[in-house]
Amino acid sequence: MSEIKNTNTDFEVRSLDAMCINDEEKKVPMWSNLQYLVFGILFGIVLIKSEVVSWFRIQEMFRLQSFHMFGVIGSAVVVGAISVFIIKKFKIKTIRGEEIILPKKDFNKGQIYGGLIFGFGWAMTGACPGPLYAQLGYGASVIIVSILMAMLGTWIYGLMREKLPH
Repeated sequence: MSEIKNTNTDFEVRSLDAMCINDEEKKVPMWSNLQYLVFGILFGIVLIKSEVVSWFRIQEMFRLQSFHMFGVIGSAVVVGAISVFIIKKFKIKTIRGEEIILPKKDFNKGQIYGGLIFGFGWAMTGACPGPLYAQLGYGASVIIVSILMAMLGTWIYGLMREKLPH
């Protein structure tokens, strides 16, 4: 009878989700990174103009008083779903010709807990992690507290990751 080994396979499962490329091996000029800054600034302007970073709009959403945020989020989900469908159907590659791999993800109860914590934080602060820097750029300096707390939460998650239900 063979002996059953009790090995930790969590690393193998997590490594399937990781797409690691050694940036030092890429031959890309440093100035090409400016594209991310430009697109980030443009995206921040879109967030500001569409009012999705407005504390008042976010509170309206959580109080079910306005369709504005639900419309923006819903249209983003539709555009994302159509984009993923097109990427898979036509096997579209990146600008640099790299294959786009979208691995299947399994559902687990940790996503429920994480979603609830995320939603409570969003409702309390009126700040989603995505547009934090757009809010700061817009002049809402109090958002620095949310940025620091998001960093602290990420750090705590990193410490507790192995003990959390994944």
